[in-house]
Amino acid sequence: MKIAFFDAKQYDKESFEIAARDSGIEFKFYDTKLNADTASLARGADGVCIFVSDTVDREVAEKLHSLGVKYIALRCAGYNNVDLKATEGKLRVVRVPAYSPYAVAEHAMAMLLTSIRRIHKAYIRTKDFNFSLSGLTGFDLHGKTVGVVGMGKIGSVFSDICRGFGMRILAYDKYPRELEGVEFTGLDRLFAESDIISLHCPLTPESYHMISGDAIAKMKKGVMIINTSRGALIDSDALLEAIKSRRVGGACLDVYEEEGDLFFEDLSGHIISDDTLARLITMPNVLVTSHQAFLTNEALKNIADVTVSNLLELERDGECANEL
Repeated sequence: MKIAFFDAKQYDKESFEIAARDSGIEFKFYDTKLNADTASLARGADGVCIFVSDTVDREVAEKLHSLGVKYIALRCAGYNNVDLKATEGKLRVVRVPAYSPYAVAEHAMAMLLTSIRRIHKAYIRTKDFNFSLSGLTGFDLHGKTVGVVGMGKIGSVFSDICRGFGMRILAYDKYPRELEGVEFTGLDRLFAESDIISLHCPLTPESYHMISGDAIAKMKKGVMIINTSRGALIDSDALLEAIKSRRVGGACLDVYEEEGDLFFEDLSGHIISDDTLARLITMPNVLVTSHQAFLTNEALKNIADVTVSNLLELERDGECANEL
């Protein structure tokens, strides 16, 4: 089985070459992202393997189908970049539903702690032998209220971490359930009472820009917002205005709604044309990482192993539990 692997990074190649050893799957790695202009690279392949920045809209789906491609293997959990209506009856789509909820949840907490305790600022200062504590005052997490939006595996792990800090946990999920130490509630109450809000839900038409100007107006003044899920859950322009007006006390962003042509690349020698992102990064109370939350050795191994298994099941058995 031949698979065209798009948006390949070195860490992808290493983990997938190990996972595919003796499997009969041959990956051909391409640095470029999948889109209408690059879909022809999949000619002769049985399937494509894609990530969050690749695009499978109707045009791409039809082109892949015309080239004889049968499978789309997402090496991630989210699938908002795939038009499932366009692939129906033409391409079979599989994903990795849970590669390491600990990786993402721990990164969310790492960003929060770094931000509120000014660890990044202290690190830079001490490199210059500046040991002043001026401007580094943070606040305790113990006793604070955290609102967790989305209580799947990642949200549940993040909640467990917050419980360890002695935090009060409010949660919102479309399918609430009984969980020790967690109180499920509606979004309006979660917004109103939370000192910290962390997003762990998928991007759907319903959740698009759930953090909007109107939503921010319902939140506590000085609220901290964390997003390690999907960038378009937040209206970035509304967030920027709320930070400028000091309505939002800080933001920890591992994702950004227009990240497709920016994240995963070294643009240090370029001028960033996205004014909103450029302004956000200049804010002293905004911490940005470039979709890094998943990046652990354990997660990379699980992603590769499950993706290879998904493809083998489709080819060998004609069905896969992780098919969308």
